[in-house]
Amino acid sequence: MAKYVREIGHDAYGYDTSPTAMNIAEKYSIKKAINFSEFDVYILCVSTHKPGDLFSPQIDGLLSVVEKLSTEAKNGALLSIESTIPKGTSKKAFEMLHHRLHVVHAPHRWYAAEEKQHGINQPRVIGGVCDCCIKAGMQFYGGATYRSSSDNNNDKMSLGIPMHPVTEIEIAEITKVIENAHRYLQIAFAEELYLYCQANNINFPELRDALNTKWNVNILEPREGIGGHCLPKDTKMFLQSSKSVRSKILLAATEVDKDYRGYRQTRAQTDTGHLI
Repeated sequence: MAKYVREIGHDAYGYDTSPTAMNIAEKYSIKKAINFSEFDVYILCVSTHKPGDLFSPQIDGLLSVVEKLSTEAKNGALLSIESTIPKGTSKKAFEMLHHRLHVVHAPHRWYAAEEKQHGINQPRVIGGVCDCCIKAGMQFYGGATYRSSSDNNNDKMSLGIPMHPVTEIEIAEITKVIENAHRYLQIAFAEELYLYCQANNINFPELRDALNTKWNVNILEPREGIGGHCLPKDTKMFLQSSKSVRSKILLAATEVDKDYRGYRQTRAQTDTGHLI
């Protein structure tokens, strides 16, 4: 995002507790933020997993930045949370900021392999804590100008990104979580279908090719298991988001992925002559 801001002709500043991350940012002419009181827009993209455990959600790091902003950010500025977060996080941040800033959630969407189509400029969801928040967020991300309440004489930048506003910020918060949970389900089904084919002596690649000739079918290719940290972490985040209703299908999908990984491990050890 900061790189994109630079490309459209505006200054971008970054802050990270990691010197390595800041060194990389500075290679893209992103300046290091020193005085947090001088900005009109703050975008948070802090990882929301436990330190040392990529698969378990935790928002402590994000809230520590919000705490910093609560004393240093200027009144009337815009805070956009792009990190994947549990529902209720944005309103908690709004309270921590003592209602001094406009708070929106615009979940990050990015696919590096197809950056031109699915990079910065793809449609995104946005929600605001209050009506004035969503208005400020829409002006910043997609409108012609963004006018800061503390700087009424100067027109501020707009990113020109197509945005899909929602009426409740909780809807925005759970969209990214559910998107990744849905992807988790798709991969888990492909894994289970692969195991079915192995048990029943059916050629999985040929079956997959045949199924995918239908216009509304897209069976994915199972690989090493559901990897990365986003899908497992965000699926856990979704499972933890409801106190009364637990997703039976997602719980089953996590078992399928576990079985698939176990099958691959056993197969790999057998293929190398180390039977278990």
